[in-house]
Parts: sequence; structure tokens; C-alpha cells
Amino acid sequence: MKIWNYEHTFNHPWETVATAAWRKYPNPHNTAVIGTDVVERKVVDGVLHTQRLVSSIWYFPKWAQALIGSAKICYAAEHSEVDPNARHMVLKTINLTFCRHIAVNETLKYLPHPADSRKTLLKQEAVVTVQGVPLTNYMEDIITTKISSNASKGRQAMEWVIHKINEEVQDLSRSTDEILHSTKKSLDDLTSSAKKSMDDISHKAKKSFDEIQHMKINSNFSEC
Repeated sequence: MKIWNYEHTFNHPWETVATAAWRKYPNPHNTAVIGTDVVERKVVDGVLHTQRLVSSIWYFPKWAQALIGSAKICYAAEHSEVDPNARHMVLKTINLTFCRHIAVNETLKYLPHPADSRKTLLKQEAVVTVQGVPLTNYMEDIITTKISSNASKGRQAMEWVIHKINEEVQDLSRSTDEILHSTKKSLDDLTSSAKKSMDDISHKAKKSFDEIQHMKINSNFSEC
């Protein structure tokens, strides 16, 4: 059995990182994961529980495939819990493919950094067990090394997704500003048009009143 641990700090608030974790796949940095499907989702006492099926491609050397078999697509079961009030997110994944010989239990925890709540701390652990085949220690080392490599790609993917989220927020803010500006301009134009119309009506009304007064005066002079 091999145990791999790692911690990483994201310079982003927990809410942003947790959102990015949901949108992590697919991404151009870690192409091994090709899909995720939600199997079940429910809220219990304010905590979101989600079961997902993760589809990926495992690249084993031919000698390892001769021992454990081969599969074009590998599957894993992921269970996650998100507590927005406690600002705590946990994802636990275990492989379904090759489970007769290989067990990979991976846990990721996202929580506010204890030293700076504006940042997010990722705690990642993987427990790898290979049994029932020769060269178990060697295979466990290979899998652990691959997990470490994929974890690095995963962090790059998270930054990529966070960048996309920030761009979307900026675009939304820009669109909102444009809508507000356009609305203000329309209201200003409408106000200006209404004021001009009122001025025209007032001018015409005054002109008509003056003409009526002039006609009355002429009429009085005629009677005299």
C-alpha cells in the first residue's frame, strides 16, 4: 500500500475554487478525464451530496496490461459533499475498473486557508493498493507517480477554469454596465424628447392664446 499526500494554496476565495471544482472537466491540461455524469444529487441539512461517474483513460504499459487486463475507458465513482455555510467541500473517488487488483482511494478537501480566509487550501490524499499480481510494489509506485503528475495537471486545470469564471464575471459586469449605460441614455433621450415636446406644446399653446387675444382686441376695435 502506498499513501500520497499533498497540499496546495489557491489565491482565490473558497466560493470561486469550489465552483471551479465542479467545472474542472473537461479541460486542456488533464485530458485523461473524458467525462463526468451525475448519478444522484440531494441536499441534506443544507449540505449538497452528489454521486458522479467519472470516465477516464489510464495509460498502463503492456506488461502491466498483461497482468491486470486492459480497458479503453476506465470508470470511477465519486462522492462529494459541499457545505456552503461551513465553506467546506470534500470529494472522494474510488476506481471501479481494475478493482479486482487495484484500489485507488482519492480524497480532495477544499477549505478556507486558516491563515488567510481570502485563499483556499487544497488537501489531497491518495491511497493505492495493488494485490493478486506480481510486482505489486512496483505497480503501486507507477500509479502513485501518475497520480502526482495528474494532480499537478489538475491544479493547472483549476487555474484555467478559475480564469474562465473570472472572464465570465467580467463579461457579465461589462454587459451589465453597457445595459445600464444604454438604459440611462434611452431615459435621457426620452426625457429630452419629452421636454422638447412639452416645450413645443407650451409654445404652440402660448401662440394660440396670443392669437386668440389678438383676435379679441381686433374684434373690440371693430365694434367701436
